[in-house]
Amino acid sequence: QVQLVESGGGLVQAGGSLRLSCAASGITFSIRTMAWYRQAPGKQRELVASISSGGGTNYADSVKGRFTISRDNAKNTMYLQMNSLKPEDTAVYYCKIGPDYDAYWGRGTQVTVST
Repeated sequence: QVQLVESGGGLVQAGGSLRLSCAASGITFSIRTMAWYRQAPGKQRELVASISSGGGTNYADSVKGRFTISRDNAKNTMYLQMNSLKPEDTAVYYCKIGPDYDAYWGRGTQVTVST
């Protein structure tokens, strides 16, 4: 059974930092593309960043230069380092593994950035 568990969310002041983690089990982690998405209240879920099995990364324009995605295949874990956080980064952050047609999702972790 595939399981993705996010952690590291919380409340932080604008300009602060958080590090999210996504621990995967029940799936061959190292060969799959992984991604972080977020969904703010009243908005659609959007891609934040993705990382391929080879380590190639892609970021939404809104987070470029502030967020860094990484993975540790030995630990079956993906990370999202978030710096210079803004109130508009407030959302539930989800991790996803695999392509759209065969994806698994975590339950999400809340990130709240206060002014």
